[in-house]
Amino acid sequence: MYTMTQAERVVRIPPSDLSKSIEDVIDERAWESFEGKFGPDKKFIIAIRNVKPKGDGRIVHGDGAVYQTVEFDQLVCTFKEGEIIDGIVVQIAKYGAFISIGPLDGLLHVSQIGDDVFDVDVVNKRIVGKEKGRTLTVGDKVRVRVISISINEKVPKDSKIGLTTKQPGLGKPEWIAEDSKKKDSA
Repeated sequence: MYTMTQAERVVRIPPSDLSKSIEDVIDERAWESFEGKFGPDKKFIIAIRNVKPKGDGRIVHGDGAVYQTVEFDQLVCTFKEGEIIDGIVVQIAKYGAFISIGPLDGLLHVSQIGDDVFDVDVVNKRIVGKEKGRTLTVGDKVRVRVISISINEKVPKDSKIGLTTKQPGLGKPEWIAEDSKKKDSA
């Protein structure tokens, strides 16, 4: 999920910044341009460091800005379908729970919680199973599996990550322990 890699990209340095220290400007522009966004390899860039210019910058006719190739180390997060992730419930909506799974949130749709009929209580921020009585509330830890990914490169927070807890070994820790005890006694 998290890896440290190296990247090489181009930053635009506007004419208004050319009077400043080039190292400071390159750092600032690289952070603004890349952190908190998806890279061309569909990996979410959490942070960058060790930004260094590579070669000479070039000026584009009619623009006046300098385009500088830079190299840097980047901490990235990659989501994969089928991956199992531990997260925390951050919001209850009428159609399910939003789970914080690193830099982004995923949706655990009410139909993907388990083999029960669930009532959603948005006012009290909880989801309750009618038969088993299992509850899911804001702040609960939960183990989920990624079942779908739709990346929005322009607005990363609008990316859609579908989650499930329907399979064995998934859900709240107490659900997992309860299911394990039932399996062992059977």
